[in-house]
Amino acid sequence: MQKRKEKLQMGSQVLVALGLSLIGGLSTSIGALFVILNQAPNLKMLGILQGFAAGLMLSISFLDLAHNAINSIGFLKGNLWFFAGVLFFAIVANFIPEPTLAPVSDSKKKTRDEGGKDIMKKHRRQVLFSGIVTAVGISLHNFPEGMAVFLGSMKGLRVGVNLALAIALHNIPEGVAVALPVYFATQSKWQAFKLATLSGLAEPLGVIIVAYLFPSSLSPEILEGLLGAVGGVMAFLTLHEMLPLAFDYAGQKQAVKAVFFGMAFMSASLYFLEISLPEEMSL
Repeated sequence: MQKRKEKLQMGSQVLVALGLSLIGGLSTSIGALFVILNQAPNLKMLGILQGFAAGLMLSISFLDLAHNAINSIGFLKGNLWFFAGVLFFAIVANFIPEPTLAPVSDSKKKTRDEGGKDIMKKHRRQVLFSGIVTAVGISLHNFPEGMAVFLGSMKGLRVGVNLALAIALHNIPEGVAVALPVYFATQSKWQAFKLATLSGLAEPLGVIIVAYLFPSSLSPEILEGLLGAVGGVMAFLTLHEMLPLAFDYAGQKQAVKAVFFGMAFMSASLYFLEISLPEEMSL
């Protein structure tokens, strides 16, 4: 009888955590709405916003995931895990086809307009690839946030609600970062909204995994190391894919300013998220 009560209580806590994580995760959809309710940006504005998104990703990678790994498991181990993530995705990237121009006719009738269209096609493919990269990185970042919401709601509804609201505010610019390049590349509001929303669904997935599937015997050291490796993957993706686009479209000076603005914005967001947690917890 006692075990049955415990199971029922656990089930209700998981449902509450799922609901709260959905509030936090689906706020990426709000960010997507800001994008799709406006016209698609020109290339320069896109480059500035890509720089901003790169700043968000770099801040998460270096100042959150890698920083926490080094503090938890030591400087050497934290760095080994981080660069293992970098190396892993550098190898994977060799097998990912780069966006290229579609083959064009050698006909002399080809006009400058057609050549311009081919260049724009290449831009759109590059930007779409960048948007997918951003969505993957944001999803990986949102996953442990879902775990944090679950653990917070286990401590009490007030803690869970506060944390979910903090994460919701924190996730809105992430939704913008995912939806913007997809909207520019595809001209489809639905595709942009869908991908941004899916990246936020990593949070309730984190709740489900930590509640039911996560092995309780997994060492906290390995978990921190894996998150550090995720930071390495995100850093590689950002520097390899997003920054070159920002430089090409916005120019080096504007792109660098946007990167640092994005880093500052995300650092402030992470700080306010951190102070919303109880002292014994951390993201």
